[in-house]
Amino acid sequence: MYFIRKLCVFIKRRQGNQDSSIRFILHRILGVCSMGNGTSRLYSALAKALNSSAASQHPEYLVSPDPEHLEPIDPKELLEECRAVLHTRPPRFQRDFVDLRTDCPSSHPPIRVMQWNILAQALGEGKDNFVQCPVEALKWEERKCLILEEILAYQPDILCLQEVDHYFDTFQPLLSRLGYQGTFFPKPWSPCLDVEHNNGPDGCALFFLQNRFKLVNSANIRLTAMTLKTNQVAIAQTLECKESSRQFCIAVTHLKARTGWERFRSAQGCDLLQNLQNITQGAKIPLIVCGDFNAEPTEEVYKHFASSSLNLNSAYKLLSADGQSEPPYTTWKIRTSGECRHTLDYIWYSKHALSVRSALDLLTEEQIGPNRLPSFNYPSDHLSLVCDFSFNEEPDGLL
Repeated sequence: MYFIRKLCVFIKRRQGNQDSSIRFILHRILGVCSMGNGTSRLYSALAKALNSSAASQHPEYLVSPDPEHLEPIDPKELLEECRAVLHTRPPRFQRDFVDLRTDCPSSHPPIRVMQWNILAQALGEGKDNFVQCPVEALKWEERKCLILEEILAYQPDILCLQEVDHYFDTFQPLLSRLGYQGTFFPKPWSPCLDVEHNNGPDGCALFFLQNRFKLVNSANIRLTAMTLKTNQVAIAQTLECKESSRQFCIAVTHLKARTGWERFRSAQGCDLLQNLQNITQGAKIPLIVCGDFNAEPTEEVYKHFASSSLNLNSAYKLLSADGQSEPPYTTWKIRTSGECRHTLDYIWYSKHALSVRSALDLLTEEQIGPNRLPSFNYPSDHLSLVCDFSFNEEPDGLL
């Protein structure tokens, strides 16, 4: 602990917060440890030290180094603030919710879940080579406002994010003031750390509204493949609804990317399913799993989830005419290697315990535009998925 205190003092004495060599050493030191709750708190403290000068560089309203002692934010005021920053950008196209309700009414408000790979800032600017996206469209000061605008527009009760590399200086401070409780689990060896002037490692983040849910249990999972620990992670939390006292598990993950890693993703998926099997007590606790699986529906990992004993269904299949087909795409980008259009993002749910009341429709090709994603209109190369869930009548044996 003496070494850590000295390191914090040294960091704070540095001029600015963009010394990549210090960041690299810090994240490598912490990366060799198991990122459990204790280490996460340590990482949080050090990350805040790294970003302590952020408030002098950005508007106070959008960045705060110590959210625990700040007053709540009115969501409407924050939305107006974001739109003021974005006034020179073209507006987003309106996306509508598709009503999927059955005849079974619910006596409690639905649970709105948002799934989104928001695109790590370091990767967007430094590694992903979006050749049709202007550099100006990727500026963090405006891009973060586009991300926040979309979150505020749909007002999710639960928010599951991937590729988060601005957790401590942006999302945790702001969303905590909006009433969310957050958890962040970084990748042990994030590719963001290879980018000069990075903001730390990217990872998964999970937020839920504290006035609607109580945290019962939380697990940070480093996924394995063929018994080997991998660079991919998941967060799984058991929540209790304050209105109904019903419990459910919400999980977020981001599996290994790229062609050629299909068997690896399959193994990661099996590991995640086994962990969730244990957490949900053999499917007694209803489950929602959000993630960028980096896998088309034809891959084995998708089939594992579709045929699991956890009895899961993919929510966005319900938007198709037959209720059996995934959307044609959830990501669409143009890189130096060519144009890529894939379905990689999913919201899985326990079909015996939960019903999808509505789902946010996806953008059309015309709305996305010829330059694809990201763009001045849209901050990420992935589209957000949003679903409203309700509990079915309480089955026997479910908590």
